[in-house]
Amino acid sequence: MYPERLTQFTKEHSDTVAAIACGLLLLLGAFALHLNFLGLALLLLPAAYVIGGYESAREGLTTLFKEKELDVDLLMIVAAVGAASLGLWQREYHLIIDGAILILIFAISGALEGYAMRRTERSIRSLMSLTPDIAMLLRQGREEEVSISQLKVGDEIVVKPGELIPTDAVIVSGYSSINQAAITGESLPIEKTVGEEVFAGTLNGYGALKLKVHQPPESSLIQRVIKLVEQAQTEEPPSQQFIEKFERSYARLIVIAGVLLATLPPFLLGWNWETTIYRALTFLVVASPCALMAAIMPTLLSGIANGARQGILFKNGSQLETMGKVRAIAFDKTGTLTTGIVQVFQVIPAGNYSPADVLKVAATVESVSEHAIGKAIVKAAADLNWVSAVEVQAIPGQGIIGINKDQQIIVGNAAFVQKHVTNLPEELHKSASVLEQQGKTVVWVAQGGGGEGERGGQGEKENSKFNTLSPTPPLPHSYTPPLLHSPTPPLPHSPTPPPIEVIGLIAIADEVRVETAATITRLKTLGVEQIVMLTGDNQRTADSVAQAVGINQVYAELLPEDKLDVIRRLQKQYKTVAMVGDGINDAPALAQASVGIAMGVAGSDVALETADIVLMADRLEKLAVAMNLGKRAHSIVKQNIAVALSFIILLLVGNFLGNINLPIGVIGHEGSTVLVTLSGLRLLK
Repeated sequence: MYPERLTQFTKEHSDTVAAIACGLLLLLGAFALHLNFLGLALLLLPAAYVIGGYESAREGLTTLFKEKELDVDLLMIVAAVGAASLGLWQREYHLIIDGAILILIFAISGALEGYAMRRTERSIRSLMSLTPDIAMLLRQGREEEVSISQLKVGDEIVVKPGELIPTDAVIVSGYSSINQAAITGESLPIEKTVGEEVFAGTLNGYGALKLKVHQPPESSLIQRVIKLVEQAQTEEPPSQQFIEKFERSYARLIVIAGVLLATLPPFLLGWNWETTIYRALTFLVVASPCALMAAIMPTLLSGIANGARQGILFKNGSQLETMGKVRAIAFDKTGTLTTGIVQVFQVIPAGNYSPADVLKVAATVESVSEHAIGKAIVKAAADLNWVSAVEVQAIPGQGIIGINKDQQIIVGNAAFVQKHVTNLPEELHKSASVLEQQGKTVVWVAQGGGGEGERGGQGEKENSKFNTLSPTPPLPHSYTPPLLHSPTPPLPHSPTPPPIEVIGLIAIADEVRVETAATITRLKTLGVEQIVMLTGDNQRTADSVAQAVGINQVYAELLPEDKLDVIRRLQKQYKTVAMVGDGINDAPALAQASVGIAMGVAGSDVALETADIVLMADRLEKLAVAMNLGKRAHSIVKQNIAVALSFIILLLVGNFLGNINLPIGVIGHEGSTVLVTLSGLRLLK
């Protein structure tokens, strides 16, 4: 057991083991030198060089030969070997110890940076252990253990109390509380029942559940999160790319300056060769930009890990940086500022139609829509008898059209429906105006163009069989014998289809999120200069919601391209603009914004793929947390860069004044590197 653990520890922490071995060999070599055991010292100290500096030498030489670039690792090795060579040449063996100290401190610094990175990666990698490897598949009434990868859409699985849910699925029977903290950051369990979706990696509570797999396991929310986080780790933000380009040029400059310092001072300043070479080697150490290189990525990775724990998914470090600079934010309304869980509030029919007729006609086309309003209409019409329309076409931000029973069905906002009808009934116009002032969304319903449609209420249809036509009206108090033959042939039906007419409207109620107003206030205190609402809804409804949440600027009745134009205008004025949305029609604006933010649960797949940041729990208050993380990250990066540059300048001045030796230079240089790395880890809390 213990040898296995030791082997695993050595494999996982090879940099730490190398640093410890280097330190022990250095102590033994220094002790041997102190006792004048020169041969033993010259055996132990080179071993310390090899063990402590092997990884740095390998990386430095790989970069030199493959990329034709100099890096900090190689400069450190050159400085250490140079010090040892100088010590052997001048027989001042303490210089070999100085070089070994440089190697040791560099190895310790690498081990600490490795620990910092592993800690950040563990926080992120913990997501990957959230899903079990197997699921309990229900096959022909029997439970059977299968690998998650074997599950297919349509399979039914069983999850018992206290078990992790293996894949995204829909509950087909059972009732339970689900702990979604690992995925969405919600601290309290959520009650779930038949018809509701559950996510892979969440913990089932007290109830046994039967679930139906509705999408491939590899497409589950947790798997998408893992892929995006892995992508975030490999992508470098612009600031880090700039630092790395700067480092390559800077390393060349250091080498050139080091060569000049190692050759010119004896001729220009009268230094002896020992002092000259020693100062040149110290210069190589103190001028190296190790701390500058460590100023950014540990901070950003820590911020990404912190956000993931709180249900905020940053797709890459650059978006964490950008969040700290946002000056204007644009919000979609439905599903973002509001819950998006809309329901039918009122149905107002026109003419001889009944509310049921209006709902049935609207449901025929909305049944193939993914929009929240469409789902609310279909849910309200669930108990009615209707058939889905064909040739359905959705026009984002306007409405939807389809064919049912040879009639054209049009459902959408007033402007959209008015394109297809001659006029909107005046009494419905008045009702719609009142409802919109109350903050309701009004959906108009029209049909026509052929066939008999859904004309009349159910009672009228039932009575229609008594309304038969006679060729001549019967005389009072007279007997009319049954007609054996019609006196004249019936007139053929008119080939002209009836015009498209409005048959009613449906008022949709969507509640404002309880946290919205507080979030808007918090964003303003964080320095956001402009907050606007973008919506395809009508102006009155939009104004009502905006007034309730504290937004002063509203853009209503927008198409997707209109939202895009607004974002561009905001960017011209405020430079860094964030867009928050959840629907397909928000995708262009999300892509255009400096940073796009999607609602994770309510958001469409297109919005989630397009956005840079995803709020996993649809909790809008997490937006302020994300912005605060961005500001802290931006602040810590600036602090780290300032500390790194300050140490380099102080050490360079000290070297030229002759007040520091090689070990002090190493301690100052590597100490600043460790300091900025640990500083970046502050974002883990």
